[in-house]
Amino acid sequence: MEILSPETGQKFIDATAGGGGHSLAILEKIYPNGQLLAIDLDRVALERVEKRIVAINQNLKNNLILVQGNFADIDEIAKKNGLAKVDGIMADLGFSSDQLEQSGRGFTFKINEPLDMRYNVSQSLTAREIINQWPQEKIDEILKSYGEERFAGRIASEIIKSRQVKSIITTFELIAAVSRAVPKFYQHARIHFATKTFQSLRIAVNDELGNLERFLASSFGLLNGGGRLVIISFHSLEDRIIKNFFRQLKQEKLAEILTKKPIGPSTEEIKINPRSRSAKLRAIEKK
Repeated sequence: MEILSPETGQKFIDATAGGGGHSLAILEKIYPNGQLLAIDLDRVALERVEKRIVAINQNLKNNLILVQGNFADIDEIAKKNGLAKVDGIMADLGFSSDQLEQSGRGFTFKINEPLDMRYNVSQSLTAREIINQWPQEKIDEILKSYGEERFAGRIASEIIKSRQVKSIITTFELIAAVSRAVPKFYQHARIHFATKTFQSLRIAVNDELGNLERFLASSFGLLNGGGRLVIISFHSLEDRIIKNFFRQLKQEKLAEILTKKPIGPSTEEIKINPRSRSAKLRAIEKK
């Protein structure tokens, strides 16, 4: 909030509403005359955001526009809702704890759920389809590219072998296949041995990197002069895309980078919320 610096009467976009924490914080700053457009692919997430905000202060709802959609389409969504120019845009590329623990869509390896992993359940591609229908080379490629998984080849090979016996349809069945593919020492590492496999599938199912590139290209044009774009990423590939985009804008003298190095969580925050440990915040201000 300190970097985004919202003030009463201003217009903002929370491009990834998620659990609604950022939306609520912005609304409280821009109240009573400001406007906030909150976007999320997940309809259930938007319903939760609305309930949370109404429970805290019903009046804030008058300043809020909720839209189910892809943040890659931010330009079209903003203009359709009367926000051709805004004072700031926020995007948090992590998925909310609610999506992780309560969605029933297989985002976490801690619960046995169907292998789905779609943010938007109206799209057709699921993790189950990738695991059971894509060729070995393609699975190997996404594990390497999106997860930087050192045992990608072995995991992809084991998935093919397993699915020939029986389709892999749940998270626990996928974990079992991964465990058969990786060495024992890897199964007892600090980070769960299936983390990178799950991450890779989620990124592939939702085209997260492609959507990020489209979001960056269209979000900057929506900012007023002095407007700020703040992005929190959790993955080195995402962070690299953001860093390079911001550098390009600086070279073209279109923006000032506000974070010479990405801002990470404090030790205290990591203790309270261990999932924040890999978060990196970068921000720019439009000239």
